[in-house]
Amino acid sequence: MKINDRKAQRKLLAVFAHPDDETFICGGALAKYAAEGVDITLVSATRGEMGRRMGNPPYLNRESMGAARESELREACLRLGIRQLHFLDIRDKTVEFINEEKLTERIAGFIRELEPDVVLTFHEKLGGHPDHNAIGKATTAAFRRTGSKGALYFISFGATMARPERFGYSRKDVVRVDVSAYLQAKLAAFRAHRCQTEIDEWVWLPDREALSRFGKHEYFLLGGGKPSSGDSLF
Repeated sequence: MKINDRKAQRKLLAVFAHPDDETFICGGALAKYAAEGVDITLVSATRGEMGRRMGNPPYLNRESMGAARESELREACLRLGIRQLHFLDIRDKTVEFINEEKLTERIAGFIRELEPDVVLTFHEKLGGHPDHNAIGKATTAAFRRTGSKGALYFISFGATMARPERFGYSRKDVVRVDVSAYLQAKLAAFRAHRCQTEIDEWVWLPDREALSRFGKHEYFLLGGGKPSSGDSLF
């Protein structure tokens, strides 16, 4: 790839809390944009050491879980087409207790270095988990601090943002991305997160049955910057 081509390549930075956030919530969109040539960088605050699922039957413990989930995340990244993975080395379930200023500045460093066109993270109040909310709050602050020329979007669970009015937003704030052509990659990433999905029998059904459990769209809430047009984050 020529230097000019690299400069022109679209870039996406995803900042989440745990291994599997990227797959379970927005794996279809990440696979779609990776397939379209977007350079994707994932930052995971933790290695998910405190996850309640330890395999089925259990074969992990608190000492071994972090390394196992890191390995699974690296495999999921390959399945989704994510090129770069970074960890912030924060212990699972403690993100909310990390110095907010230092965390914000660490994330701002990624934004300044990468100059992403799109930043994805959790909404600081709608994340559904204290770690999610905390990493979302810090990433939002970092996005604003850097004066990024890109767009900030919050990921959402399933089809919750199909009716954003329930959360005080309108449909013009939401981008609905068609991921129907990328569900096979999403399923492969689900299966890569083995210790977290072995207990879910549907994940391991024949592909056709398992794929039928996925929605054909993923929803993203505009958090800042220039909104996209239509049904794309870019």
